[in-house]
Amino acid sequence: MAATPKPASTVVLMDESSRVYLTKRPTTMRFMGGFHVFPGGAVEKYDAFVENDYVNTNETQLSISLSYYVAAARELFEEVGILLGNKKDGSPVQLPKEKVEKYRKDLLEGEIPFIRLLEQENLYFDPQCLTYFGQIITPEESPIRFDTRFFLAKLPKGQNPEPDQKEIDEAAWIKPEEALAAFQNKEIKLAPPTILTLQAIIDFQKSGILKLSVSKDDLMRLIHLIKNL
Repeated sequence: MAATPKPASTVVLMDESSRVYLTKRPTTMRFMGGFHVFPGGAVEKYDAFVENDYVNTNETQLSISLSYYVAAARELFEEVGILLGNKKDGSPVQLPKEKVEKYRKDLLEGEIPFIRLLEQENLYFDPQCLTYFGQIITPEESPIRFDTRFFLAKLPKGQNPEPDQKEIDEAAWIKPEEALAAFQNKEIKLAPPTILTLQAIIDFQKSGILKLSVSKDDLMRLIHLIKNL
């Protein structure tokens, strides 16, 4: 029987110079160790809790379930410390470093949900700050399966990424085409979804259309990669 795909979110963080933020997973990790990836992870049960004054819950304006957006924002904050939220007047948020570190620790350990952070700091999260642009579902043949939704987010003013050292070996801003060139030159390791995402961003910069295109061959390469990890 095929494994049920786990809902997940991936976030491409982009700065004003159209660079994206790539992170390298520790080589000690059993799954995808040593690969460069975008921040992301599985949707958790508290990500689906939407009855909250601090989140725009008008799902009619969204392409997919709100839980994917909340998971994307949470993972981005947990992994690299970027908080997608504003004050009530729309001004950007800048929490003290010690608060950021405490909240990230609590989130990673499951002590609080992301929405509780918003409540405590009187911040507001608008899911439309994340642009949804595609989905990859690992095929049934794979022993490990995810239903991953991909988002693009602009780097908020006044914030800079601070990678979580337990989950990330190194991280850097890089042009999408430079990342693909580094992969082709065997300087970095990229999984098929990351390659497809980088290509989607390059196409977006040329055409203004942001869409993740996935072929059957792409998915088969993903299966092959997972089976050989």
